[in-house]
Amino acid sequence: MLIATHCEDEKIIKQNLEKIKQEKRTLMAADHPIIRDEAACFESSLKAVQLAKKYGSRLHIFHLSTEKEMQLFTNLIPLGEKRITAEVCVHHLHFSSDDYGKLGNLIKCNPAIKSPANREALWKALLDDRLDLIATDHAPHTLQEKGFKRNEKGNLVPLPTEKVEGLYENAHAGLPLVQHSLLLMLHYMKTGKISLEKVVEKMSHAVATCFKLADRGYIREGYFADLLIADLGRSTSVSKENILFKCGWSPLENSGFPAAISHTFVNGHLVYGNGSFDESQWGQRLLFNRS
Repeated sequence: MLIATHCEDEKIIKQNLEKIKQEKRTLMAADHPIIRDEAACFESSLKAVQLAKKYGSRLHIFHLSTEKEMQLFTNLIPLGEKRITAEVCVHHLHFSSDDYGKLGNLIKCNPAIKSPANREALWKALLDDRLDLIATDHAPHTLQEKGFKRNEKGNLVPLPTEKVEGLYENAHAGLPLVQHSLLLMLHYMKTGKISLEKVVEKMSHAVATCFKLADRGYIREGYFADLLIADLGRSTSVSKENILFKCGWSPLENSGFPAAISHTFVNGHLVYGNGSFDESQWGQRLLFNRS
């Protein structure tokens, strides 16, 4: 049975938090990667990997975020034979600690978004196959839960300054990203960072292989038709008017992408086509090819 883990060491996190609190200053979003730092991630991931190797467990580690953790994974074994696998989320590939000044708690998530150097290390490990999958950690918290609101022009702004005290600690961790995850990767495909084939591999083929999904993840006769049509000749501009999340916001608002998703099929059923939904058929339980 596959064991999947979110790896952060709570003891280290608490120690870092208390150290900053002793400085008697207001905690801000930019403190998040200091509190949930590289050591907290590495020590936890290291322990999980050590236990998996000791007991021969099938381990998968979610949303890696640090350069140091990359030494725990290998590209010397085909994915289908790996006993220890790992993934990276789109927001850790896109944002860095430089973005807290502009986006604040909107990009507060666990593990924390860290320095540009860590982001580049994640890209390197993804492209050389130490990281096996591209994923999202979709968490559609409300704007109020993130400590934000919309002003009279509809723009995202922090809550009034008199409410800043405790704002970081009370802000929920997590981002809504599933709607734009592929568009984000197609942006990096257009910039030459990653090939289209690699995007498909890391977001579809490798997912099916990693989790041994039955009859999914590939375009093959007899497989479930889980498909989308992406128009690479159109563009998408993210705005509050076209966000489909029920929470009604995205950290990618006002971003532009060099592609558009026109159709989405699930189990062969067209659930989304050019802005219209058909929810007359629901999803199905996933089946697995596990011995």
